[in-house]
Amino acid sequence: MHVSEAILSPPVLIAGALVAAGGTAIGLRQMSDKDMVKVAVISSALFVATLIKIPFVATSVHLILNGLGGILLGWQLFPAFVIALVLQSIIFGIGGLSTLGVNAVILALPGVCCYYLFNSFARNADLNKMFPIGFAAGSMAILIGSLLLSGTLLSTGEEFTVLAGTVLVAHIPVLVVEGLVTGAALSFLRKVRPETLTLSLHLEESSS
Repeated sequence: MHVSEAILSPPVLIAGALVAAGGTAIGLRQMSDKDMVKVAVISSALFVATLIKIPFVATSVHLILNGLGGILLGWQLFPAFVIALVLQSIIFGIGGLSTLGVNAVILALPGVCCYYLFNSFARNADLNKMFPIGFAAGSMAILIGSLLLSGTLLSTGEEFTVLAGTVLVAHIPVLVVEGLVTGAALSFLRKVRPETLTLSLHLEESSS
């Protein structure tokens, strides 16, 4: 779900950079020193997940885990993704620094949306409800991200119409797999580390 360099128009790149900068600023403001390790661990998981790519026609798909990351981190997902994207660009040449803002928005913003939609349910739900909550969050994050990516491509030019449609179709199976992984992960966390489900709540309280 990365956008490569030399594709998007300058206005789209600027808009993405501004939104990403705002989201990252909010995330950093909510983050205390003692929480940086937890955010770094999730950033590492995001880094690894998005490296495993499966080719599909003119594009490729991969796990993102932004639904899970959003539930756990809220706005802190922005700096977590920015770190992962910078390292991927520098080490592996994936994405690019000029598209860093756009890619951060496409990947992190859906997770933030899932935070507001599902975090309170995840904190208070019984174990038997964690899987469906996680499945819904993981699936919705991929759906929102796919729509953002398709809209970004369409805003650049009509020549990307076919690719934009391909992106939506390619991420249908990812939507299902991501939901299953997120549901399983949330169920596991509820069993062994339930306090992690309150991480984003704690971070918000520490910034107020």
